[in-house]
Amino acid sequence: MLYNIGMIVVYTSPGCSSCRKVKNYLKDNNLKFIEKNIFNTLLNKEEIKYLISRTENGTDDIISKRSKIIQENKIDIESMSVNELCDFIVNNPSILKRPIIIDEKDLQVGYDEEEIELFNRLRSISKCDDDCPHYETCGQVRDELCLES
Repeated sequence: MLYNIGMIVVYTSPGCSSCRKVKNYLKDNNLKFIEKNIFNTLLNKEEIKYLISRTENGTDDIISKRSKIIQENKIDIESMSVNELCDFIVNNPSILKRPIIIDEKDLQVGYDEEEIELFNRLRSISKCDDDCPHYETCGQVRDELCLES
C-alpha cells in the first residue's frame, strides 16, 4: 500500500499558486500532509498507476493534455499502454495537473475552496465507525454530504 491510513499526500510544483493555497489550507486546518514536489521527487510507476486508478475519469483527471510537451510532440496519451503512460509521466512529470491531493479515500485535483472543504469534512466524518456511539448520526451526515457532492 502506498498510503497509510489518515495520510494526506499533496503533489506540487514550485511556483504553483494553487499548490500554495492547498498547503496553506491544510496547515490552517491542522491537517498533517506529505508534500511531494513532482520535479524534486521521482515518481515511480506503481505510484502513478495508483493515482490513475483513483481517478473518476482516468487520465483526463490528472494529465494536462494542453501541456507543452504533449502539444509540441503531438503525443496521443489515449494510444499508450498503462506502462508506456507511466514511463512517459516518470520522464515528463510536468504533464500532471497540480496540485493533486490524495488520501486513503479521496483524490482531488486543483484547488477549489468548496471541494477542499468537502474533502476535509468527509475526512473527519469518515473516522467514525460501528464502535462510535454516534455512528447512526455520523452515517446519515456522511450520506448527506456524499449526495451534495
